[in-house]
Amino acid sequence: MREPTETTTGDNAEQPNAWQLLERIIAAEESDAAQNFLKELPPGEDARVMARLSHSEQQNFLGLLDHENAARLMESLPEVQAGQLLSALTPEQAAHIVDEMHSDEQVDLLHQLSDVQTEAILQEMAPEEAENVRFLSQYNDLSAGGLMITELLSFEESLTVDDVVSDLRKNAEKYAAYDVQYSYVIDNEHRLMGVLGLRDLLLAPPQRMISEMMIRNPTSVPVSTSLQDLQHYFDSHPLYGLPVIDEDQKLIGVVRRDDVEKASEEQAGRTFLRFAGIMGGEELRSLSLKIRSARRLSWLSINIVLNIIAASIIAMYEETLSSVIALAVFLPIVSDMSGCSGNQSIAVSTRELVLGVIRPRDWFYVFRKEFALGLLNGLALGLLLGFVAYLWKGNPYLGLVIGSALAVNTLMAVCLGAVIPLVLKGFKLDPALASGPILTTLTDMCGFFLVLSFAQAMLPWLI
Repeated sequence: MREPTETTTGDNAEQPNAWQLLERIIAAEESDAAQNFLKELPPGEDARVMARLSHSEQQNFLGLLDHENAARLMESLPEVQAGQLLSALTPEQAAHIVDEMHSDEQVDLLHQLSDVQTEAILQEMAPEEAENVRFLSQYNDLSAGGLMITELLSFEESLTVDDVVSDLRKNAEKYAAYDVQYSYVIDNEHRLMGVLGLRDLLLAPPQRMISEMMIRNPTSVPVSTSLQDLQHYFDSHPLYGLPVIDEDQKLIGVVRRDDVEKASEEQAGRTFLRFAGIMGGEELRSLSLKIRSARRLSWLSINIVLNIIAASIIAMYEETLSSVIALAVFLPIVSDMSGCSGNQSIAVSTRELVLGVIRPRDWFYVFRKEFALGLLNGLALGLLLGFVAYLWKGNPYLGLVIGSALAVNTLMAVCLGAVIPLVLKGFKLDPALASGPILTTLTDMCGFFLVLSFAQAMLPWLI
């Protein structure tokens, strides 16, 4: 296979050798070499290496792997990239791979496909696995139900230590794939009764009842618990995972700390993309040109309309602007500075919503807090820019017009930037998606209006 220097370094000078080697493996259709290449690949390099291959090479490489290795590769890739690979396979091929994945990963991956594709794959999967996927798919992705895994150890309270140990040995091959830290004790109706540490289990006398040694009434979370609440809980409790129960107190899964942290990071990434104007979900450069173009244009085309609306204010004051041409220099400064101040407020409000510090009904409290800050910052910025305008043209009235407009627009932008995310959240809309363009349009329109209307009122002293 490969020399160690080709795969144990991330240096740019070495990494192309790994890609070239993989291309040769794919061209030669060497299945064993493909398995070994994936095994020896440094952690975190899977997605990077796959992204450098053409779409056909990716499919051919996946075809050289056994189902277990193909599943592990899928789990290590970004969901959008893994979904793209899976969608090109036949339902039978895809089903064999999905069967080998963890339950939460199965659902996340199949959500990347169309309903028709998903159903075709489910029809080819093992009946038990397909039923479990359908069960998990009913829950919101960002809830305990959507994040939990169903691979767990649970035993009825009537069993002895010897019964449990015998079951572990009998199903050793099945349980080997489980990410096990605890086993759970249930009653005959599958209601959660307690939790049992594996160390305590192994050290206990064989005939001891597990109901005597379990930790009773363990902390659990309802299946509808939000990602935000799960994140808060794990931040304050050093637990590996939490049992998930339904409305009848029955144990249905376990949500792990790692999965909550991963989901939080992915949610933050999607929020960042929406702030940057990337619509329709995550974008990777391995996606097709058509998809990438559509996702960006969906935002840019809206932005054109918003900018035309803002620019129409200037057309209303064309004569004033032509009389005092210096105003044209300060128009973008006033709107941009106010927009920056407003975006700071949006960021704080959005973050506080995520942390659960505020709720939509707290809008007046937020408004009061930001009004004082906007007034202070608006006066400071207005005095600074007004002084610059005075120094440039030697006209104190120009400085007064520019400084006053910036001060008022900053106050307005800060207050609106704080409240808009709360209002949108109250209407079940995404604050990260809509707050930015709304604020940008308003700050541009108000900024232009304030500068030009103030200038028109003081035109005799400006000419």
